[in-house]
Amino acid sequence: MITVHTVAELREHVANARRNGQRIGFVPTMGNLHAGHISLIDRARSECEFVIASIFVNPLQFNDKSDLQRYPRTLPDDQQKLTAAQCHLLFAPNPEEMYPNGQASQTIVHVPVVSEGLCGASRPGHFDGVSTVVAKLFNQVLADKAFFGEKDFQQVAVIRKMVNDLCMPIEVVTVPTARAEDGLALSSRNGYLSREERALAAGLYQTLNEVIAALNAGSALDATLLQARQDLEKRGFKPDYIEVRRSKDLAPATTGDDDIVVLGAAFLGSARLIDNITVTLNRKID
Repeated sequence: MITVHTVAELREHVANARRNGQRIGFVPTMGNLHAGHISLIDRARSECEFVIASIFVNPLQFNDKSDLQRYPRTLPDDQQKLTAAQCHLLFAPNPEEMYPNGQASQTIVHVPVVSEGLCGASRPGHFDGVSTVVAKLFNQVLADKAFFGEKDFQQVAVIRKMVNDLCMPIEVVTVPTARAEDGLALSSRNGYLSREERALAAGLYQTLNEVIAALNAGSALDATLLQARQDLEKRGFKPDYIEVRRSKDLAPATTGDDDIVVLGAAFLGSARLIDNITVTLNRKID
């Protein structure tokens, strides 16, 4: 695997792949890679001849500077994992390469509507940072396809809308959430959990499944969500949100909807965990 740190080097390799008639797949990450990231590489390799991963801890998407400072940087280990997964090229720029004119004067890409609420409400400015850096990466890599995990459902919705609205010539491909045996969604932030917290962490996934079961049984939406918050608290979490949205557009689910996504975010110790389940209910919401 080749590792490059500048846009100029990246574009040289991309141009060479194009000359060879290779389709380019792209997996953007912030590093500290786990099996979920590798599943994205595997999917990209199955659809494209030349696969590029990026590792960049993007300061624009952190509204909490202490969170930015403690985010794990594990480049040597990440390089080994990407090499084993047969990734062809790693782009690992520093902030000066990504924001040569400084962050304060950086043009910001704002994606309205789908970026509001959920994690957008809890982390002001987060999705502006995400959409801005992903737009830059898309323009730098010029890939045919970009691969994202479904765990970050709202993030994917933001990126899809950005690509559609700005007529970006790239296909966004989603890959199912990678989970541990107990159902916990794999995340770089799981490393913040203590042993005791890790034993409780799958409770978020369990709660989301219980919301679906209750709605399938005919329970009222508001009462179901209230019960879910209470259940999260009993399981040791501090709930941030738990909501039911329409899966097609992330609008709040209402009476008559059945294609839904149940999304939750909750704190367990110092870790903020997120998860979601997309489902077609066996009955419409009452």
